[in-house]
Amino acid sequence: DIPAASRMTPQPGVPAEEAGAAVAAESSTGTWTTVWTDGLTNLDRYKGRCYDIEPVPGEKDQYIAYAAHPSDLFEEGSVTNMSTSIVGNVFGSKALRAPRSEDLRIPPAYSKTSKGPPHGIQVERDKSNKYGRPSLGCTIKPKLGLSAKNYGRAVHERLRGGLDFTKDDENVNPQPFMRWRDRFVFVAEALYKAQAETGEIKGHHLNATAGTCEEMMKRAEFARELGVPITMHDHSTGGFTANTSLAFYCRDNGLLSHIHRAMHAVIDRQKNHGIHFRVLAKASRMSGGDHIHGGTVVGKLEGERQVTLGFVDLLRDDFIDKDRSRGIYPTQDWVSMP
Repeated sequence: DIPAASRMTPQPGVPAEEAGAAVAAESSTGTWTTVWTDGLTNLDRYKGRCYDIEPVPGEKDQYIAYAAHPSDLFEEGSVTNMSTSIVGNVFGSKALRAPRSEDLRIPPAYSKTSKGPPHGIQVERDKSNKYGRPSLGCTIKPKLGLSAKNYGRAVHERLRGGLDFTKDDENVNPQPFMRWRDRFVFVAEALYKAQAETGEIKGHHLNATAGTCEEMMKRAEFARELGVPITMHDHSTGGFTANTSLAFYCRDNGLLSHIHRAMHAVIDRQKNHGIHFRVLAKASRMSGGDHIHGGTVVGKLEGERQVTLGFVDLLRDDFIDKDRSRGIYPTQDWVSMP
């Protein structure tokens, strides 16, 4: 089974038990009425089960509902299908005023059906020849408005100045002032020039996110032809299907993959509604990416120290034990996933 923890605020007059049952039913075999085709299958085998409900300390009318979903309900290796079921129509249930997916445990039997990250931390260190320290990089600013040539100039100055990598921001796509093919060429030139001047391996995250998967793959292929080692994809706006497709290509062609999380706050920022980032983090690790924005406890964006450190472990370690102080509800065993 895939057990999931959901924060729920029932509608006035709806008991917590009824709301919890609605969460489990809508995520599996349930619907709004009884149908005759229920007798044609084994509902006891395939239905989700709400097995525990606990109140949220300090919050009125909020509960954590624990529901188990049989793994047979999900397509093998499909983060898209898993998300459709666990965080799909249940969010429109009339029994709930506000639901939020807090966490889930992906069992090895299901996680092993996904290939996960194209390469992982160790392979990236081998490719970049950087050991014993974090990689140091930055995003090119201003993120919009530079010509392709000036963008490449900014990349070169930063790489020559000591950074290990630079990256496109999420907004950088083909725009009238800088088309993607021109940007790729000038960035590759800057990268090779900085490598020659410093004697170090350098990288740049080229944003391959596009309006279609076909266009995205075209950009990834051109990055490979130029020898730029890293592509980038916005997994929240681009979608898990596109992200997994790009991860497959990167794995087969020796490219590293960076996942940007633009739009995540629309989904995870509210405390009582949406999807917690730890759920998105687990889904992203399965979908495939060598690194991802995992949050920060400094800077301009919101973040909680212990919870952010919990994200880091979920994205990096093989085995993560249950630790509610860091927001980790169930134990997670990734086995050998990078």
